[in-house]
Amino acid sequence: QVLLAESGGGLVQPGDSLTLTCAGSGRALSNYRIGWFRQAPGRKREFVALISLKGGTTIYSESVKGRFAISRDNGQNTVSLQMNTLNPEDTAVYYCAADETYGFSRETLGYQFWGQGTQVTVSS
Repeated sequence: QVLLAESGGGLVQPGDSLTLTCAGSGRALSNYRIGWFRQAPGRKREFVALISLKGGTTIYSESVKGRFAISRDNGQNTVSLQMNTLNPEDTAVYYCAADETYGFSRETLGYQFWGQGTQVTVSS
């Protein structure tokens, strides 16, 4: 079983950048497909990005494509989400999630393990 911990959230202004980190403990994150999701107040948790189990495939939601980038650092046992050109609509609690199976699920049910989340607020 892997434990996940997100970090890097905060309050930023529109147009700023922020990098979120998902740190794994207990097992190597290289054994898992990793997804980032977010949940704004009053809304359902939604898919943001994923990186495949071997790291060869990345997929993004349409709302963040071209602005966000997901990557692995197997040496540090982390997965990062680089977020650029942030806007107020990106305000949410961001979660990382892990699953041992192959595939490219964008659904919350497609992930076994979840972190506690980190708050990102974009406001002027």
